[in-house]
Amino acid sequence: MTEIWKKSAGELARAIARRELSSREVIEAHLDRIAAVNPKLNAVVLVMGSEALSAADAADKAVASGAKLGPLHGVPITIKCNIDMKGLPSTWGIPALEHSIVSQDAPLVENLRLAGAIPIGRTNCPDLGMRVHTDSTLYGLTRNPWDFDRTTAGSSGGEAAALASGMSPLGFGNDIGGSLRNPANACGIASIKPSAGRVPDAAEPPFENRPLAWQCMAVHGPMARTVNDVRLGLKAIIGAHPRDPLAVGIPFEGPKQNPRIAVMASPPGVSCAPVVSGAVRKAADILSQAGYEVQEITPPAYEEVLIAWGQLLMGDYAALWDEMAPMMGEDGRHFFASLFDLYPKLRSTADMSQLIITRDKLSRTWSQFMADYQLVLSPTWTQLPFIHGFDVESPAAIVQTMEMMRTVTPANFLGLPSACVPVTRDDKTGLPIGVLLTGRRFREDQCLDAAEVVERGSDVKTPIDPKW
Repeated sequence: MTEIWKKSAGELARAIARRELSSREVIEAHLDRIAAVNPKLNAVVLVMGSEALSAADAADKAVASGAKLGPLHGVPITIKCNIDMKGLPSTWGIPALEHSIVSQDAPLVENLRLAGAIPIGRTNCPDLGMRVHTDSTLYGLTRNPWDFDRTTAGSSGGEAAALASGMSPLGFGNDIGGSLRNPANACGIASIKPSAGRVPDAAEPPFENRPLAWQCMAVHGPMARTVNDVRLGLKAIIGAHPRDPLAVGIPFEGPKQNPRIAVMASPPGVSCAPVVSGAVRKAADILSQAGYEVQEITPPAYEEVLIAWGQLLMGDYAALWDEMAPMMGEDGRHFFASLFDLYPKLRSTADMSQLIITRDKLSRTWSQFMADYQLVLSPTWTQLPFIHGFDVESPAAIVQTMEMMRTVTPANFLGLPSACVPVTRDDKTGLPIGVLLTGRRFREDQCLDAAEVVERGSDVKTPIDPKW
């Protein structure tokens, strides 16, 4: 029999509902796995053992009574440490918030509890989630189960490492510049950044009132070892919520059609490792063989979108930097502060207004392009995951870090859904390589359908035993 911790969230939910497994057995198996591998990986920063076992017993009683069960009934999940959970601190990886106990769940957590999921742990993120490498001043460094010397990326790196190593079947993080997809790529799992407005977002102070960049570009989303589990997790968390005036409740699936795919194996403006371009072309071949029409073409105004993403993010955070900087550790502060010099500065409210007008123009340009090409297939990163500390090694390294992750940012700037799925491994290092499938707004279903096709042809399988 397959070990319990190796099963998918969907398999576990079905087994619990059929009484083939008890929720307590499932929770205990994952707590044992955390105890076995987390001390060296440092992915889970808070284990919720007693609470999870109590919830599991309640879940088993509900099964026995014949109660109606949610789609994730009795299934363990992990949640990034910057998403509010009632009675726990939302630390964002920094000592200043170590004791910031919140009084209510984030809408995402509310929805997951309604679906029957059982939180078993909180996962690591870099200081304030503002680095592409998961090394927290409060919790320390998270290691990649594929290679202890390589980054898990960020900022949801703890979540990705926990999933890839079998500590959790399903996890949740957030993404304003690739933070769900960067770590999925580095750790060989799947994820999706949903469309802006698809998943409700709300928090308690000090992050109750979201800056403009967060309102426009940030969103919570699921991470998992299979695309089907990503879909299952996403369906559980979407919809309108009174605490988020921008969240909308619309059907998950749109009209059925056979999408055309624009393939961008090598993004403009930077070098792309041949093994990464090769992975994109492998994914394109898999999709073509499955009946998708694919064509190598770069979306319009590509580099203009990349610059505008940086301007919006850094222009917004410039006003908050004096408050944020003292809370961050030296490396995180140095990395993020260096980004202010990489993008044209916004010097006035008129500049910000013009940027929002530019966003409207670029959104329209891409929308017209995606009327012909409903999906864009691209690398997630243009290079393999870097060695720990590379991202702050030098000014040149900071530039290279931002260049290698540039393909994740258009979806944030334009509010589009974007799924990451592993497709192959590098022969030399053994590291997984993921690709992105970016779609039209609120067409997460098309992104995930195509990602599932790629997954079937992939040679990357998780969970794995960490490479000690």
